[in-house]
Amino acid sequence: MLISDRWKVLIIRDLLTGTKRFSELKKSVGKISQKVLTSNLRSMEESGLVSRKVYPEVPPRVEYSLTKTGWSLKPILDAMVEWGTEYKQKHENETLQ
Repeated sequence: MLISDRWKVLIIRDLLTGTKRFSELKKSVGKISQKVLTSNLRSMEESGLVSRKVYPEVPPRVEYSLTKTGWSLKPILDAMVEWGTEYKQKHENETLQ
């Protein structure tokens, strides 16, 4: 349930490379609206996957990063990537035969 939404997996993927600002996440995740990204980040923050740091500046700067719990999902995402790569290769080989 914590990562059942496709956007959440992509957000975690992008945060695995380090802390990101909202605008950086919006660009890297893809075709996601500001409202949906905000909603997903809030949900992930409430679940303890993401931490949000607000800097008292004008204009305000907000950065998002993975928590320890968020980082614990890395092996699962790595396994999903490996499975997807193997599946794709198998499917391509079957198509060529």
